[in-house]
Amino acid sequence: MTESETDAATRAQSEKDSETNTAAHSNSETPTTETTFAVLFDMDGVILKGRGADPIVHKQAFEDILEEQEWGQSWEQSLSQSHRSAFEQYEYTEEFVTACEAIDVDPVAFYAAREERSAQRIVDRIADGHRGVYSDIDALNTLAGEMTLGLVSNNYHPAVQFVVDHFDIDRFDHVRGRDIGVDGFRRRKPDPHYLEEALDALGAESGVYVGDRGTDVVAAHRAGLESVFLRRPHNTVATLDTAPTASIDDLRDLPRVLEQIK
Repeated sequence: MTESETDAATRAQSEKDSETNTAAHSNSETPTTETTFAVLFDMDGVILKGRGADPIVHKQAFEDILEEQEWGQSWEQSLSQSHRSAFEQYEYTEEFVTACEAIDVDPVAFYAAREERSAQRIVDRIADGHRGVYSDIDALNTLAGEMTLGLVSNNYHPAVQFVVDHFDIDRFDHVRGRDIGVDGFRRRKPDPHYLEEALDALGAESGVYVGDRGTDVVAAHRAGLESVFLRRPHNTVATLDTAPTASIDDLRDLPRVLEQIK
């Protein structure tokens, strides 16, 4: 081999070695992508004691409207019992719309007004000590250092935020109750709207939802989440149409279940 041939071979080998080292360095520098796993909780019956708000709050809320007289008072005496009953119910129904038409008020606006007062009544009852939190929510302390946590409820957002503040629950990275009004009512679970919103807000691509109702299980699955059904005194004999991923009787069992799910 001549000197020029030797130099050419040396240069070729050097370039090959350089390419090999570059490829190896590139592979070693490739970042590993970790997706955020979110653990989301329902509030009523999971964090806050009791299956839900006492229905009396809606009756009281309607009475508040009557007392404030912001919507007029000429119709109060002529209001039929069926119409009054519709106004005192939680749901936005055809009966509610018909009752609004009977007194010539906008049903969407009137429903939002009633709900604002229902939310305040719920807050007042909690502040007065009618409902507390479950002792096993101390499990949040264990989970908070390891996972992203969120609170997503069908209860009104002002009430949900009040619970977090009133009981000094600072472990949630995201807190969301439903919006007051017709849109919020229609986006209740089992609609996955607020769960999907939570996942977006937390930057999570997977996770689990912990709830105490069949609608929680359905909503979780519709949002692409695993589901954990929590048994409490108010739902010990409940039967579910959709099977949850797992069931527990105490939130302190959740870390063990999450290890299996993840």
